[in-house]
Amino acid sequence: MSFLSNMARSHGDPKVLRSGPSSLSSSDRLARNLGWFSIGLGLAEIFAAGKITTALGIRGKENLVRAFGAREIGSGFMTLSVDKQAGLASRIAGDALDIATLATALRPDNRKRANAALALAMVAGVTLLDVIATGVSSARHTRRQGQVRNYGDRSGFPKGVEASRGAARKQLADPRSAPNETNDRPRTPATTGE
Repeated sequence: MSFLSNMARSHGDPKVLRSGPSSLSSSDRLARNLGWFSIGLGLAEIFAAGKITTALGIRGKENLVRAFGAREIGSGFMTLSVDKQAGLASRIAGDALDIATLATALRPDNRKRANAALALAMVAGVTLLDVIATGVSSARHTRRQGQVRNYGDRSGFPKGVEASRGAARKQLADPRSAPNETNDRPRTPATTGE
């Protein structure tokens, strides 16, 4: 990721040497993965609607499947945004529509009802993941009335204040000790009054 950050930086901006650990919790990662899954599924529903309807035995509903694909993509982008709870809620509503549509494919005269039953089971499993992600995300990111967040244990330094003390002075004294650093202008040693 630091490679992409360095490509997008302006000439005078500092170079990203390495990134720190992720601050995403497992529920945030689940929501992010569901968002990407939603976008991928939506693209498949838009571009392969004919194959999907043929496999499920619901030919003639290609436009409905394409509309569901557009909905999936929108839900995916909302799930990846800062308003992930709205995105996850829209995914659950979409899952309900998918289940209702797949239930119509379970009629006895459908020769592909086994495929529809398998698809229905898969949608039910994803719905369960959506419900879990929504519940955990809501519990983690919702503040109660009057509750104030306390960031008193944070310093802003990745390895803590003590590990950072004197690091800049050491780096100025010996420029070769800087890890993977390339600058466009030559360094001059700093003079200190010590």
